This record gives sequence, structure tokens and C-alpha cells, in this order.
Amino acid sequence: MSKAAEELARTFDEFLAAYRGKPVEFVREVLGQEPLGWQQDFLKAVASGKRRISVRAGHGVGKSTACAWATVWFLTTRFPQKTVMTAPTAGQLFDALYSELKAQINRLPPVLRDSFDVFADRVVFKAAPESSFCSARTSSSERPEALAGIHSENVLLICDEASAIPESVYEAAAGSMSGHSACTILIGNPTRNSGLFYKTHHELANDWYTLHVSCLQNPLVSQDFVNQIRATYGDGSNAWRIRVLGEFAIADDDTLIAAELVDAALVRDVQPAPMDPLVYGLDVARFGTDRTALCKRKGNVVLDVKSWGGLDTMQIVGAVAHEAKIDNPEEICVDTIGLGSGCADRLRELGFNVRDVNVAESSAMNPNANRLRDELWLSVKDWLTTRAVKLPDDSGLRMELVAPRYTFTSSGKIQVESKDSLRKRGMRSPDLADSLCLTFASNAALVGGRASAWVKGKPLKRNLAVV
Repeated sequence: MSKAAEELARTFDEFLAAYRGKPVEFVREVLGQEPLGWQQDFLKAVASGKRRISVRAGHGVGKSTACAWATVWFLTTRFPQKTVMTAPTAGQLFDALYSELKAQINRLPPVLRDSFDVFADRVVFKAAPESSFCSARTSSSERPEALAGIHSENVLLICDEASAIPESVYEAAAGSMSGHSACTILIGNPTRNSGLFYKTHHELANDWYTLHVSCLQNPLVSQDFVNQIRATYGDGSNAWRIRVLGEFAIADDDTLIAAELVDAALVRDVQPAPMDPLVYGLDVARFGTDRTALCKRKGNVVLDVKSWGGLDTMQIVGAVAHEAKIDNPEEICVDTIGLGSGCADRLRELGFNVRDVNVAESSAMNPNANRLRDELWLSVKDWLTTRAVKLPDDSGLRMELVAPRYTFTSSGKIQVESKDSLRKRGMRSPDLADSLCLTFASNAALVGGRASAWVKGKPLKRNLAVV
């Protein structure tokens, strides 16, 4: 090795010794910038070996800059390493996050900057482009592999606008976190009350290092922006909470059931009235990862929700019959589209009072609902709105109730998001929530003479059009 090469190697060793564990000093002394307090906490968390970091924040507080700093520090102090940046849209990824990364790389001293090649969607270490790089990839439910298959001694995954990234992308990323030195960073505005980003600040908060960054008193945010949001939307609005405070919305603007209604019902102390009938709702699995779900509701209290996967029709009947022999429900409301019809017939043959429910039928009593399924979901929403009801402490049920969005048909009727649409967004089929909805079918089925009188032990005949 020549003297010049030895000197260069010694200089780089000194660089690593000075900055490998000190990203704040790296930003100050190498990039020539001063991180805000929250950015310092964020950088220190990455350096300390935190494997899961989640930051919810308002607009313009320095999220992209903090992630770019962390990435440049990671690129220059780790080898081998693989970093992947992702966001749900190309605009967010390349116009904001990746653009900021390129700007920060240009701040490096020439000897470091010249060590990297910067391409349209990739930054590589010239000496080992396959072993040390940063890749920018958009993520979608159609392309869940954006964060999959990333393996190295050092791995950094950065997810911008994390609320909008489909759940299937996060699931695919799990394998990339298998190494000893791997870190996942979720960062964004808290726009959704469901999904992994929401969970990291609530039921999974003990497993994640979390930060909350408000626009208030943030020197990067113009006071005019804060005043404008307050004047336009009000300081009690969702826009104010999300864009300024960096807090999750009380309710998503297009979500049918507000998270606040569900969360209140989870902790409310309500006892069922002795005379209230016990009703079962049974949603029978059709294929794949769907589960058969059974909900037990007694008046204003959901006593329990159960689910089974991979059972055939007769096994489902056996499981439900076992529960019903113990509980003696007043009726069992079964979704009889598909496999459910066979289960309903067999349960009826065993002597249970079964109500056949075809959720594809037109609405029975709510003129604002498009189909019976939409009406039942609206019934659950109205039930929760009374604030006198109780749900079991079940995170799965909670997430399924707050996940579906709604739209309007051309005739102005409400249409609740379908199971297929939820799957495309990377969400699970709302089997538990659908079973709760089915417990309200007895109210929807007998209204205004639109249904024949129900005889216990006989299928319900409504003769309504399927739409």
C-alpha cells in the first residue's frame, strides 16, 4: 500500500471513530447543519440500535430532512449496508424524500461525495455498488415487495407517509428485519386511524420508539401556515389535528365508524340487561385467509367474538353448535351467501333458531343504505353512537370496525367498502366486524311488512331484489 493510500485509510478510520455512533455530530460537523431537538432525538435513536422507530408529525417539521441525514450518515459509516426508502406515491418519494437525500449528499466533503454515484432512484458506493447502496422504491398493494428481500449486515428501511402504505408492504418487509443490525423507520402525517402506523403509536407503542412532532413552536413552520389552517378549518378539526398538531384524526373523513366511538366502547363499563336476548352473528369463511367469525351480542354488550380458520362446513357447524348448546342463543343470524347456506340449514336441522341473511339484498329500513350489508354496518355505527354499549377488548375487532371507508352511489345511497377493496388496500377481511353486523339483522329483516313473519326454526323469506 502506498503512503497516500495508507494516509487515506488512516483518515477514514479516524472518520469512523469520530462519527460511527454520533449522527448528530456528523450532521453538525460534516454536513454543516444544526438539527432541531426532535431531530437530534431521532438521530440518536437510530444510532443507539433501536430496531423500530415511528414518528407522527405535522406538515413541514423537518421529517424528510431528518431521514435524509440518517441515510447519509448510514451510507458513510456502515459497510456493507443496504438502505431502502419508500412512499406510497412517486411524488412523495422522489420530489420530497429522495430529493432531500440528494441535496444532503451534495453537502458532503468532496472526498466522501465522490465515493458515491447518484442515479435517478439509487445511490451506490462506487467501490461496492451491490453491497452498499440506497434504493428508492414506491410501494403499493400491487407491488408489496418494495421492502422485501433486503439482507445485509446493516439494513435501514425508511417509510415516508407511513399511514398510506398498504399493510401488505409491511408484511413483506418483515423478512428484511431478520438481521442483528436492522432498523425500520415509519414517518408521516397521522392520516389514518387503522393500519400499522396507527398501531405503533397505540397498542404496539411498547415495541416501538415513538416521537410526536407538532408544528406549534417549530421554527421550520411558518406561523402564517398555522393561522391559515386554524382560520380555514378550525382548531377542533381533523385538518388541524393532522396537519398542525401531528395527532391522529378523531375520525377519518371517509371512514364509516370513527375510532373514537370504538375505543370508548372498549373501556366502557356496561352490563347486559337480564332480559336482553342473546343473538349470534355468524360470518362463514369463503376462501383463502378469510376466517369464520362468530359474534355473541346480548343487548348493548358484545360478550365475545371467536374465529376459526381452515374449517370445512361441517366443522364450522360443530364449532358453532358447541357454543350454542352452552349459551342457548335466541337466534343465530347467518350470512347465507355461499357456504353459509349449508351451515344455516344444518344448524336449523339441529334445532337451533337460525335466521338466513342475504347481505346482497336491498336495504330493509334505511333509505340511505344501498344494500342490506350497508344497512347493517350503519346500524352498528348508530349503536356505537349511543355511547351506552360495550365491546370486548379485542384489537382485531377494533381494527376491522374502523377500517372500512364509504362512498356514495349515483343515487346518493351509502355504500360501505367491500371486502375485496379492503384486501387491495392490504387490510384483512373484516370477518369479526361482519359477524357483529349480522347480529343486527333481526332488526333489519322485519320492517313495514317487507318481510314475512319469521317462524322459529324456518328460513327467513323476504323476496327482496338482490342488487
